Amino acid sequence: MPPAGRVPDDLPDDRLPALAARLAEPLRRAGFTVDGVAEAFGAEAGAALDRGETEPVRRLLGPDAFGVLVRVFLLDDEAADDELAAALAPLTTDELVDAGLLRRSPGGFAAALDLRPHADEHGSWWVFSDLDAGPAKTHDHVLGTGAASMSLARAVVRRPVATLLDLGAGCGVQTLHASGHAATLTATDVSERANTLARATFAVSGVDVEVRTGPWWEPVAGRRFDQIVCNPPFVPGPPEVEHVYRDGGLGGDGASALLVAELPGFLTTGGVGQLLASWLITGADLEADLGWAARPRRWLADAVRAAGPGGLDAWVVQRDVADPALHVGTWLRDAGVDPASPAGRARSRAWLDYFAEHDVVGIGFGFVTLRRTAEGEPGVVVCEDMRQALGDPLGPEIEAWLDRVAWLRTHDLLDEPLVLPPTTALERGFTPAPPEDSDDGWQRIGGTLVRLDGPQWRHDLDEAGEALMAGCRGHLPLRDLLELLAVGHNRDVDELTAAALPVVRELYLHGLVVPRPTVAL
Repeated sequence: MPPAGRVPDDLPDDRLPALAARLAEPLRRAGFTVDGVAEAFGAEAGAALDRGETEPVRRLLGPDAFGVLVRVFLLDDEAADDELAAALAPLTTDELVDAGLLRRSPGGFAAALDLRPHADEHGSWWVFSDLDAGPAKTHDHVLGTGAASMSLARAVVRRPVATLLDLGAGCGVQTLHASGHAATLTATDVSERANTLARATFAVSGVDVEVRTGPWWEPVAGRRFDQIVCNPPFVPGPPEVEHVYRDGGLGGDGASALLVAELPGFLTTGGVGQLLASWLITGADLEADLGWAARPRRWLADAVRAAGPGGLDAWVVQRDVADPALHVGTWLRDAGVDPASPAGRARSRAWLDYFAEHDVVGIGFGFVTLRRTAEGEPGVVVCEDMRQALGDPLGPEIEAWLDRVAWLRTHDLLDEPLVLPPTTALERGFTPAPPEDSDDGWQRIGGTLVRLDGPQWRHDLDEAGEALMAGCRGHLPLRDLLELLAVGHNRDVDELTAAALPVVRELYLHGLVVPRPTVAL
């Protein structure tokens, strides 16, 4: 028998999902929702709880149902039988223990699973996952709404689609967010425990989802989807699976390589796939001037083949880079292991030895977006750093990037009148100049075109580039502007065009310059 209050690891268990379907009404009745919690806590107490400081919240709670649920499920406190019975009626504590949600404790009952409200602008739900408190995470630990899952949720394109696959769904967070724009939802995971918790999450949240169990693409073999989202076990390390949520078992960045290379084969034409990924940065690739994107580019070559007769648009965005020691320490702590403990030192040695053996000098992390294009449509592959601070969600930026790439397939930039949007600004740099060289004491050292929203892209420009951008008022096509600029700067127009066009194209893809809006008649 499994320990009391725990869902069995090796067998599907319908008790928790069945109970979860009846749990929504008492949770909603008590106000145990994202809005209810925010209103009761206020900004200061809510921020304290996010920092792991529970006492400011505890002081605000009364004996009502809301207070009982917060203490049990958000503060890890105990509650008496009669308190929980009143808060969750008509459910009984015996049912809740039998389903694995509660466990008996010296003071009555305590949470055996994490249950918390979750929401976005389109929906309000609840999420079941494993508790993070206590000793090191178990092999089959199921994460909740962590930083990685929320980062991916903010990066997903939210346009309406008919079919969506959440591959490696865990407790189902990405599927919940997708329920606002996808008509049909499929969630898969290799872990039966994860799928049990996901079914409970969907049941309590009232979301209809097809849930399948199996490794990688096996549960959806032969099928295609309009959109795929994936928060996989992307953490590079030795070829073993210590924690299912973290380790792909393929060694190094094998999990990311497999998913990127094979994902296009499961997309419909025009379908979009998005995933979190990590890649190894090796000394050999840096010495060969291949840069951090050497390995993702190799994966994308395989992905193009998987796309079949169509092409592939791909945008790989690197959001962070860690050295091997920082990477290992971060993920050991994430699993609840102290790197300074005997077990932590042993694990660190194994990971660092593996990285040294494979010439790993850094580990990159970021987002991969893939779109399968129609037959005969050439794709666009871009790998770029985006390690700057990003306040806005990345999803709208990815959506806009895909639109810009598609627009370039049917338009010639040289024929288009371009304009600078209000979110584009020009920064100029100056240094002190000798009095004999300047009337105002300054000499110009360069200009930078800056986007004021989204990723806040920055592009350095020379004087000719500044003049070209100044002429983008929507009156003349780019071709005419370049001809005028060539005359004004005594340049050969063909040479100037060859030099300027790639720059303007990159500015366009980054949203710093846009086509003149079409005026409806």
